[in-house]
Amino acid sequence: MSSTTPTPTSADGAGAEQTPLELELATLLVESLNLEVAPADVDPNAPLYGEGLGLDSIDILEVALEVSRRYGFQLRSDDERNQQIFQSLRTLATHVAANRTTA
Repeated sequence: MSSTTPTPTSADGAGAEQTPLELELATLLVESLNLEVAPADVDPNAPLYGEGLGLDSIDILEVALEVSRRYGFQLRSDDERNQQIFQSLRTLATHVAANRTTA
């Protein structure tokens, strides 16, 4: 795996560049779910569910477990904010940045 520089990710020009944490989380998503997309190509504003990356509830559960292991805090399945937290790569990164206990 090689490290790449984040690039604009939306064909319509509405996307934004990934932050370093977003790229790190995109890599976690791609590797843990065996997605056929480069981490740098994940639009940080695209939905994680359905359209966008097309993840389902099982995928989100796997991501939650990996995030919990890597960043030292628990993402709970009964958290009423889960839909907001997992709305996009950017919202997940914001949540991780606010709650992580490990670097």
